[in-house]
Amino acid sequence: MNIQFNPEDYKCKRPFHVEPTNIVSVNDDMQRVTDEASAMNKRIHYYSRLTSPADRALIAPDHVLPAPDEIYVYSPLGTAFKVDTCTDGYGKNSSLVTIFMIWNTMMGTSILSIPWGIKQAGFTSGIILILLMGILTLYCCYRVVKSRQMIPLIDTSNWEFPDVCKYYFGSFGQWSSLLFSMISLVGAMVVYWVLMSNFLFNTGKFIYNYVHDINVTDIVPGTNGSNKVICPSAASGYPPQNRSVVFSADNVTGFTLFEKWWDKSQTVPFYLIAVLLPMLNLKSPSFFAKFNVLGTVSVVYLVFLVTVKSAHLGIHLEFNWFTENEFFVPEFRILFPQLTGVLTLAFFIHNCVITLLQNNRNQENNMRDLSIAYFLVGLTYLYVGVIIFASFPSPPLSKECIEQNFLDNFPSDDIMSFVARIFLLFQMMTVYPLLGYLARVQLLRQFFGNAYPSLFHVLALNLAIVGAGVVMARFYPNIGGIIRYSGATCGLAFVFVYPSLIYMISLRRAGQLTWPALITHIFIILLGLANLIAQFLL
Repeated sequence: MNIQFNPEDYKCKRPFHVEPTNIVSVNDDMQRVTDEASAMNKRIHYYSRLTSPADRALIAPDHVLPAPDEIYVYSPLGTAFKVDTCTDGYGKNSSLVTIFMIWNTMMGTSILSIPWGIKQAGFTSGIILILLMGILTLYCCYRVVKSRQMIPLIDTSNWEFPDVCKYYFGSFGQWSSLLFSMISLVGAMVVYWVLMSNFLFNTGKFIYNYVHDINVTDIVPGTNGSNKVICPSAASGYPPQNRSVVFSADNVTGFTLFEKWWDKSQTVPFYLIAVLLPMLNLKSPSFFAKFNVLGTVSVVYLVFLVTVKSAHLGIHLEFNWFTENEFFVPEFRILFPQLTGVLTLAFFIHNCVITLLQNNRNQENNMRDLSIAYFLVGLTYLYVGVIIFASFPSPPLSKECIEQNFLDNFPSDDIMSFVARIFLLFQMMTVYPLLGYLARVQLLRQFFGNAYPSLFHVLALNLAIVGAGVVMARFYPNIGGIIRYSGATCGLAFVFVYPSLIYMISLRRAGQLTWPALITHIFIILLGLANLIAQFLL
């Protein structure tokens, strides 16, 4: 997917200058901005303040503007999209394209944990929470979009939400937004590493068994038949390891050796280093951005997989409102904050929504399109979560067997799950370098004034990020837990606190703050704080 910009849109912005130390350079072979151009544009920037924004007499030349190949739109645990200039001369996205972009950006790896979250909250309360969190995060997203318009006497047309935070909260807003942004980025990369280890393990296991004509079965409770569902955590403890026993093979010793060196947590996370660490050290990740369409393909295929599996498994529901039995969970459970933590990140787009919406052809339809996109995202989460939960075969298995990654409930030799893992593995391996690039840009540029100060700096940062992923895949490969912790943490700032505080401050300065507005937005802030605290108590 290409997010298109109108070339004229660059020129209509008020003249500005990006200091050479702040330019995100993807190619240091040539100087992006000369000293002469820098000095000239500083003068233009000064004179532009003496004219109205509508005066086009002073327009910054194209060569001092950031290159389009340096612009990326990022959503945590979702997708990093490359922004391309439009070549057809139009350069504005229709409402349909805008809606689809927002849906595609939000649909990240959180979708794999939604069924588990519904199980933790209870079926009925899970559905209610998905609806309520969708509405709440949509409102906070609306406040983010409107935040620039509430700043008087300043042209904020090229501002992002962190710029708004810096305007209201000074250096604290700048550094805190950087901190929470890094939490979301590193959290995304850790989840990706855990999932890539999982998918690579199961994919390698499937291929090895197929090539060597080995018939195996997982040493876990499960159903019989062609549409087998398993409960990994019931047999081997949590997290599931998907251990197997050989039924027939020509070389049992070889299979045992394979299982020793192809272990989900002991060895596979380390194998990924050889592939992904060199990718992270590349100066430009633009090659990997060409594969972002795989995110859409993966989500569509997951919906297809869920539909086919549920059609074969049927519906298995029993409503126990507050009591738990051997096979079913209550409709309302005290563990419901675990779902709200996952949903905070599942509906998170607040740090890039302004970029996505500013290229909507009809700006007056921004909120309508944003609302439709949120509705479609919520509908997708509801469909996958409800269908997986309802069709999970209980009995003979308990609903407690639903894993944090619902693909773990299907054995490694399941063809449809194998295809899903292949899609997701390849997609994540192409998005992972983009996330690393964004983390490098935000952190190193802030401290050293250059996104690539040296190979040593970049390698040290990447080793730290990769090390975090390996450690989590080795000792805590629970993606639901990682998602809810990082979601509740970065969501506290970008979803709950900053949009509400900025709105209240702007109303206060305009003399329009009322008690209902004050109480409502303080309550939203308290909800975000309670959501974060609850993740560490349950």
